[in-house]
Amino acid sequence: MCGIAGFLTTSPSSYGAGTLESMTRAIHHRGPDAGGFYDNGQVRLGHRRLSIIDLSDAGRQPMYNEDRSLVIVYNGEVFNHDTLRPALEQAGHRYQSHCDTETILHAWEQWGPDSLSRYRGMFAFAIWDNTRRQLFCARDRLGIKPFYYWWDGRLFAFASEIKALLKHPDISTRFDPSLLSEYLSFGYTSGEETLFRGIRKLPPGHWLSLDLTAAAPEPEIRCYWDVPAPVPEERSDAEWIAECRRRLEETVQMRLMSDVPLGMFLSGGVDSSAIAALMKRMCSGPVKTFAVGYGETAWSELGYARQMADHIGTEHHEVTITQEDFFQALPDLIWHEDEPIAWPSSVSLYFVSKLAASEVKVVLTGEGSDEMFGGYNRYQFYAWNQSAMRIYGLAPDAFRRAIAGQIQTSSLLSAGLRRKLGHTFLVRGAGVESLYLNNFYSGFSGQEMQDMFRLPYTAPYKNFMRYWDQAHDQPPLARMLYADLKTYLVELLMKQDQMSMACSIESRVPFLDHTFVEFSTRVPTRMKIRGREGKYILKKAVEDLIPPDILSRPKMGFPTPLRQWLMDPKSAPLLDRLQRPSSLLAEYVDQPALAQLLDRHRRGTEDATDRIWRLLNFDIWSEVVLNGNSSLREEGLLARVRQ
Repeated sequence: MCGIAGFLTTSPSSYGAGTLESMTRAIHHRGPDAGGFYDNGQVRLGHRRLSIIDLSDAGRQPMYNEDRSLVIVYNGEVFNHDTLRPALEQAGHRYQSHCDTETILHAWEQWGPDSLSRYRGMFAFAIWDNTRRQLFCARDRLGIKPFYYWWDGRLFAFASEIKALLKHPDISTRFDPSLLSEYLSFGYTSGEETLFRGIRKLPPGHWLSLDLTAAAPEPEIRCYWDVPAPVPEERSDAEWIAECRRRLEETVQMRLMSDVPLGMFLSGGVDSSAIAALMKRMCSGPVKTFAVGYGETAWSELGYARQMADHIGTEHHEVTITQEDFFQALPDLIWHEDEPIAWPSSVSLYFVSKLAASEVKVVLTGEGSDEMFGGYNRYQFYAWNQSAMRIYGLAPDAFRRAIAGQIQTSSLLSAGLRRKLGHTFLVRGAGVESLYLNNFYSGFSGQEMQDMFRLPYTAPYKNFMRYWDQAHDQPPLARMLYADLKTYLVELLMKQDQMSMACSIESRVPFLDHTFVEFSTRVPTRMKIRGREGKYILKKAVEDLIPPDILSRPKMGFPTPLRQWLMDPKSAPLLDRLQRPSSLLAEYVDQPALAQLLDRHRRGTEDATDRIWRLLNFDIWSEVVLNGNSSLREEGLLARVRQ
């Protein structure tokens, strides 16, 4: 696991080694073990190394092929590299190390872009071909590893994190307001664009090539893999369950490849518990598990994690986060994430990563299975709402509007009951945007954005709807899973990467082996959701590994007591900072409308926790990242609040 950065120009540039060093220094946390540079006067590649496989100097990067015509910088792990090596050696390639980096280099030399179809793992890399004068870049199929880039017709730059790109003097921290509506709705940008004008993400499952011999070079971007459409298969329940177990064991075993100690993030949920149990069976030595929780026990999963650790016999470690810990760390973590943090659980993930980093260099995590097997309650709730709407939708529009108005404004209903009813067909519209997206992403609705913000009009759900529409011939559950895999999951993986790498540890996601994902698309709906139970096939596949009360407990999903904290009078200064007239937020928000929202939240008549979270993150991000306020990052949010 590493950090990469580099740039090239189509015409002479005055920026050289010093600029490249600044770029890689910005991501030193991704690779504190070593660094290296390639510079031919026009193309410059940099690398920061976190040594995990082949710890010798032979694994250093940038790495060259035999005649030094090719050079690579690479971030990630290809877990099947040993199985590819014999064919490459038989073809005449000579190895100087035992690391997967060299296999990627030789494989590209042998098979070109087709080599990507042979890899099982997570990766982002750039290869410069000095003979062809061509740069080739690629990102893994699911987007586990990040790859950001800039292209303005003359300068092409890339990096593992945006902060490295911003160290290049020709790349500015310009905010793109056209994406603010998507951020306010979703909590993140779900397409190729970022909140920085001109900085983009290479999409998962894509490669990029830039040929400098062309008269007018332009990046060529192509998709080499996509989540396959469901293909029905006739099998018994027992056959589906047996194959799920076999494939899960295979992908966990593959991700135990390491020359350094490994651990496991254990929440006490089904996903992490299953992986931890399999790790314990497969490892000859002790297995270390790590969990995070809060003093507010209703929001803490520490008890479940401790129970599972005792059940399988791991060396278990815990960390408890306080309200002060959480908000004090927030500015620094927003700096690490480069964009506003989508979910409060990112902060929890950072603290458990920090705990793990004192013991191991690699952790396995349980991300991905919910998007593969229908684990989120919203999938079942959407199906219920959609079914009820078919009947309720026959009622006159005026009647339905009146019912919705009564639910939203009635003083006879508590705020909690109004909130719950607000998620049902009684208040929602019939389309997927209302019944699913606005309903479960807890952001600002279209009407709220019109009333509260001065924004250029954009369709906030355009990226999700693009994938939803692309899967138009699939059943509703398959459409939701596909669109979530292409949008929601990618952002989850960015959180996973950036918070773990902030602590210089590598995180691996066994569920997201692409062959396992492809298998999941063939699993019929009845095996994913049965009755009110999600992830049915997975739970049946691992039921011998996990205590029954953990297997059947309600999903909590890495919860955070954020609502309770933001209702605490001690947090009042955090809400007050949102109304500062000199902030970037003030340029886009209607201050009286914002004041009314905050007042309703303080009085408990409306739960605006998720919307306040997005505004607070945007406000801190604009100060720490756009304006470069390092003192807020270094001192922490609470130090500034107390002033």
